[in-house]
Amino acid sequence: MTQPLKHFKIAEFDSPDAPGSGAKMQPQFLQRIDNARAIAGIPFKINSGFRTAAHNLKVGGVADSSHVQGWAADIAANSGTTKFTIVNALLKAGFTRIGIASSFIHCDCDPTKPAQVIWTY
Repeated sequence: MTQPLKHFKIAEFDSPDAPGSGAKMQPQFLQRIDNARAIAGIPFKINSGFRTAAHNLKVGGVADSSHVQGWAADIAANSGTTKFTIVNALLKAGFTRIGIASSFIHCDCDPTKPAQVIWTY
């Protein structure tokens, strides 16, 4: 990682089955999500960051999940206002891949996937 994170501890991105695995997150992703958190001005609770292949399978993640490569995270978001604040900040921070679910926002900057997309779950 090029710069220390201001708003997160790397352990927040650990796969539940692999303590310390948050260190496998991509540095570019971490800097971008840290910047988004600063822009949003509200805490981001990371529901899912790095995933081992086994954990990804357990939670029903797609085979080529960006989580497994350390390019993605899911941020808890239950209200429309919180979702708007988070999505707005993610866009301003340069995220171009965003998924919106009933209880979380997915963000990634996986360079192997199409950009400028927003989807719902």
